[in-house]
Amino acid sequence: MSQRYVLLWGLAVALVFWHAAAAEPFPRPETDAAARIYQCYRVNTPPAIDGRLDEPAWNGADSTEDFVDIRGSQWPAPSLRTLAKLCWDDTHLYIAATLEEQHLQASCTEHDAYIYQFDNDFEVFIDPDGDTHNYFELEMNALNTVWDLLLTKPYRDGGLALDGWDFKGLQTAVALAHTLNDPADVDSGWTVEIAIPWRALAEAAGTACPPAPGDYWRLNFSRVEWRFENDHGEYVKVVDPDTGDAYSEDNWVWSPPGLISMHYPERWGYLLFLADEPDPELLDRIGERDAVSQILYDVYYLQRDYFAEHGAYALFIADLRWNEQRYATAELRPLLSGDGQHYQVAVELPSGGSLWLDETGRSWLQDGWD
Repeated sequence: MSQRYVLLWGLAVALVFWHAAAAEPFPRPETDAAARIYQCYRVNTPPAIDGRLDEPAWNGADSTEDFVDIRGSQWPAPSLRTLAKLCWDDTHLYIAATLEEQHLQASCTEHDAYIYQFDNDFEVFIDPDGDTHNYFELEMNALNTVWDLLLTKPYRDGGLALDGWDFKGLQTAVALAHTLNDPADVDSGWTVEIAIPWRALAEAAGTACPPAPGDYWRLNFSRVEWRFENDHGEYVKVVDPDTGDAYSEDNWVWSPPGLISMHYPERWGYLLFLADEPDPELLDRIGERDAVSQILYDVYYLQRDYFAEHGAYALFIADLRWNEQRYATAELRPLLSGDGQHYQVAVELPSGGSLWLDETGRSWLQDGWD
């Protein structure tokens, strides 16, 4: 990791904690970790989608880091291990996951059921162009029931969840280690295998699809884990005796957004597509972009608070109580323009180009400054 990357990331982290979280339904995330990066390699022979991860494509793919609590690594580590792998070819993006599980449970059988509300599940989130708008979600349970949808933008920005949208040509499979829905025994876990056609992702990707080696997308994985107990041979959720309601689920993720919500795409990890060799320079540039992105989203949350108080967006960075000395030192002074009802803010990337954001929360990369 370069010294420049460390400086940029340290700056971004400091800014996340510089301002107190707004007391609103969609607070700003708090995290002390850089977004994770997965290097995804092209394969010549695709895996068979059967839930068994024994093909050469998977044997040659690295696993992600262990999943952590959605709020960050400072929270207790998950009690069960979760790992994912990815690879790609000219027709599909392939995803696999291994989930430790002592009690295999699933009840939802209908496509597009709200699986996470009822069952333990595995979830995938993909934002191909990384602008936080028009991103994809896929959930699966141990019965291989799928909920796939397209989200127009995050809920905090008034986004809609389009349940009627489906990944055309999607292939999924699961394999179970021991028995499903039998509380009398102790299980080992389950594996998930997914093939998403590029042509399905291309409907709302906003970028080249299939990608080229060197392209990178935003990606995250989540696992919902409920507390179940044996009630006369059936799994039922454990109830809090003080409230009479089921205990809240655990949420374990690959790249933690820093709060209990997956719908903060700017806090997801990065999926870097490669042909056959790693590229350290690309890793450095992704890290640089991620640090600058967090600077822009700090402006976004300050502007949101400012609008709530004044009925208009700030016209100058100084109106947002910006730490000018910190930015002058790092040579990362944001450029803000707007008319009170709309704004754009940009930061020039040290390696070239600039990253922009507007009042809708959308972010984009430009080759030049203007």
